[in-house]
Parts: sequence; structure tokens; C-alpha cells
Amino acid sequence: MAEESNAVNLCDAGTHVEQKIFVVRGEQVMLDMDLARIYGIENRALKQAVRRNLSKFPEDFMFRLSDSEANELISSGVSQFVIPEGYNTGGSNIFAFTEPGTAMLATILRSERAIQASILIMRAFVAMRRHLASNAIILHRLDVLDRKQLVSEHNIEKLFSKFEEGVPIKQGIFYDGQSFDAYSFVSDLIRSAKNRIVLIDNYVDDTVLKMLDKRGEGVIASIFTSKINPTLRLDIDKHNLQYPPVSVEVFKNSHDRFLIVDNDVYHFGASIKDLGKKWFAVALMTEIPAEELITRMATTGCTAYNAIS
Repeated sequence: MAEESNAVNLCDAGTHVEQKIFVVRGEQVMLDMDLARIYGIENRALKQAVRRNLSKFPEDFMFRLSDSEANELISSGVSQFVIPEGYNTGGSNIFAFTEPGTAMLATILRSERAIQASILIMRAFVAMRRHLASNAIILHRLDVLDRKQLVSEHNIEKLFSKFEEGVPIKQGIFYDGQSFDAYSFVSDLIRSAKNRIVLIDNYVDDTVLKMLDKRGEGVIASIFTSKINPTLRLDIDKHNLQYPPVSVEVFKNSHDRFLIVDNDVYHFGASIKDLGKKWFAVALMTEIPAEELITRMATTGCTAYNAIS
């Protein structure tokens, strides 16, 4: 068979064969002109060999492109060289070979180069399958993440829309990385207070004091925490010299975190200072009035009862 003048060097072809595999009708295929170059023969000779052995090429081995399939490849070929410009591109003139079809092609061409080229092509098909399988796993993971993110964003939007409508928020979940969303949510809670804010949280720092400064004029703010170390005491004193004072008292009877806003009690799964670092939930305790919680604090000997009741 005549050698084609523009046949590719097999040493170089190995790195480019995968780029010549396309998906048509859901199958990975290679086109006749690319196979001819790799096998080192004229495209005309390749097609003649196939026509003389059509019984060896059932439709799952080789099929001819329809006009629409050819046009689709041509439109992408302008920039990707899928089909060379000037090629006789009637659909019936382009042969597409599946993986077993390329293997069969090597058996009818009967040359040492055809055998070596067939090995390269088989390896390229295997590599492409692995690539597609890997991408499918990645895409699935991304799809799952996207759906989780959409659900999360939808929940956050619902929370804030309720705030804007003046509807008390009953519950919600913030995921890791949503530190600003969580921060904004608590800030809006603090701004909504009309009379008092009471925070029961065993882990507080100066960031909590700054957050409570978002409350409106005349709103009393109190913090109850398990321990006031020297650093926190200094932060409190410095803060209260410049801003409306925040009362901070020791209270060791609570394991969970609670935020009382006027007459509403919110239960938090994380400390206010750690919002958004890990998943946490917030829930409005509709069956627990604020006065019940405050009265129980008084029974434990809480000295600030009168200030917050």
C-alpha cells in the first residue's frame, strides 16, 4: 500500500493519539483521515481496504458519519483541526472507527507499522476511558458539593428573608466556611433587640464584645460565662470605658449556649466567637419563654438577675 507523505512518526504519535479520539453517537471513535496518518498510508488506500473487507466491520466496529455529524465535527474542526479544511466532507465519505474497529483495521492492513500503530491506538483508548472515568467521579463529587452549597445558600436566604419580613427565625444550619453568613445572622439578631440581650456562653472574647456593640441605643447587654480570666477582664474594662457597658458575670451551670433577645430564646450549637468554623445549628426555642430561663438562673444564685429580668 502507498505510504502517505504526511504520515506521522510513530515515536511522536503516541502523545497525540488521545487528541484524535472523539465521541460520536455515544461511542469513542477515531476518524479515517487520522488513522491513515498514524498507519502511514493514504486515506484513499485505507478506505479501499475497508470496502474490500466490509464483512469484518459491523456497525459497532465502523460506521459512516451522517451529514449532521460531519458538519458538527467540521464546525469544531476549524479551530481544533478535527477535520482538515478542504476535506471531502460528505457524511457518507467519513468513516468512524470504534476501538474494536481500529484493531480490526490493523489486521487487514498487514504491515509492521500497522501492528505498532494499533498498539499505540489501543493504549490511547484505554487511557481515554480512564480519563473519562476519573472525570465522571470528579464531576459527580462536584455535583454533590454544588447541590449541598445550593441547599445551604437557599437556607441562608430563607433565614435573612424572614428577618426582613420581621418573622422570628425558628431554626437553621450554618456550614463550615460560612463565617460571614453566620456573623451577619447573629449581628441582625443583636440589632433586632429592643430592650435586652443576654448571652450565656462559656467561651467569649473581645470579638463578642464588639458584636454586642451593634445593639441599639438603650438596649441592655449581659454575658454569662464560666470563667473571666485576666485577659478577658482587661478587655471588658477597656471596652466599657469607651462603649456602652456590657455586663459580664460568672455562671457555671450551663453547658450549652443561649442568646436571649428580648423575650426570645435562641439555642446555639457553637460559641458566638467561633461562628462558621464548623457546622452548627441555631434554633428558636418557642416553648421556652425567656423569663423561665432567667428565673432559673436566679435560683442558682446569679447576682445579675435583677439587671436582666
